[in-house]
Amino acid sequence: MIDLKQLRDDPGRFRKAAADKGVVVDIDEVLRLDAALREAQTELQNLVSEKNRIGKEIGALAGRLKKAPDAEKPALQQEMQRLQARPTQIKLREGELNAVVGDLDAKRLDLWLRIPQPADADVPVGRDAEDNVEIRRWNSTWFDTARSFVENKGFAPRSHVEIGKALNLFEFERGVKMAGSRSYVLVGDGMRLHNAVLRYAFDMMTNEHGFTALSVPVLVREPVMVGTGFFPAGREQAYEVRETERGGGHDLYLTGTGEVGLMGYHQDEILDFDQLPRRYTTVSTCFRREAGAAGKDTTGLYRIHQFDKVEQVVICRADEAESRRWHQRMIGFVETLLQRLELPYRLLQCCTGDLGPKNADMVDIETWMPSRGEADAGGTPRGAYGETHSASRLYDYQCRRLNIRYRDPDSGKPVVAHSLNNTVAASPRLLIPILELYQNEDGSVTIPPALRPYMNGQERIG
Repeated sequence: MIDLKQLRDDPGRFRKAAADKGVVVDIDEVLRLDAALREAQTELQNLVSEKNRIGKEIGALAGRLKKAPDAEKPALQQEMQRLQARPTQIKLREGELNAVVGDLDAKRLDLWLRIPQPADADVPVGRDAEDNVEIRRWNSTWFDTARSFVENKGFAPRSHVEIGKALNLFEFERGVKMAGSRSYVLVGDGMRLHNAVLRYAFDMMTNEHGFTALSVPVLVREPVMVGTGFFPAGREQAYEVRETERGGGHDLYLTGTGEVGLMGYHQDEILDFDQLPRRYTTVSTCFRREAGAAGKDTTGLYRIHQFDKVEQVVICRADEAESRRWHQRMIGFVETLLQRLELPYRLLQCCTGDLGPKNADMVDIETWMPSRGEADAGGTPRGAYGETHSASRLYDYQCRRLNIRYRDPDSGKPVVAHSLNNTVAASPRLLIPILELYQNEDGSVTIPPALRPYMNGQERIG
């Protein structure tokens, strides 16, 4: 969430931020509720001070009554009655104010959580993904995305769906029979290749880049979803387990990314400054309802409800320059992975309208998929980039919601940390470019050399 002090000092900045991101939130109402809440809290504090003062005054007055001449006692007794009646009045007012404070605090929090993080000044203003800006692209030595698949490889391509069916790598009909639309079963070498991708990415992050491996729960309580910024804005994308309807103490939610568990790991903690940055990675199963995606990418493995993902998260000190450095490093890790797999890709600078509420900046990485894009005159798709990774810079937005802080070594005061996250590898989506780019004219698929150690040295499928 945003810093309320910053909102009070410069509300115009947050009005613009919301407009740039296409987020509808009443900033003026947040400020009104905030002012009313602080006024009620101040009155409560004053009442507490008054109660303490009255207690001392009653004690002093009782002492005076014992020593006072009879002529002065009636006036002192009257004053004593007035003082003794005041706590009852205060208690009634405190009850009223506590109700007011509770109501105002809940209403302020509801709107406060909806105020988006302002995009950085160097993020282009735009409405949606169509306004994203290409940063750069990379091609392997044997596949140039500026040329057609036939020009690159000498034969017409098949889609990953066709390849998977021919080589028995995955089964859609049985997946749909068991779990409904957008479901699948990976079979044989399809499952082995899927695991090879995840294991290679996971080993790269831990063995080469020193990230700490964590297992994370994929079924979490609502405060963790709110804390990581996936609620309230993304609630419609999450699967809900309504335990309260079955006598449980709280409802649970299936996570759409390992980021939720990696960040929730330190919720409500003050971290040691000397142990920053914290670098974590996990491989977890992810679940997304894909609400609003009806009719989009319904064929194949691109847009599915359940998948597995290696995720990377960094928690660092509250310094913009350090956050920016980590953002570039984390993107670099992914570029290294894709280059080792020899998969052509491009980097896209996301515009304000495509950042989402929590990000100050986000760079998408899209990998070339021959079966995507418009078809040529012969009906063969021309190929297109498809999103496989997103690298997000959040500054203190997420850590403030999760109450993750560190103690400043100079002042000794707690400081809200910064956080970043980025996909390392999500599969089976990443199987699409692997299968389609590495397919051979005889129907087989060459296994990328980097993955062969994870396939027991196997070089081909089929």
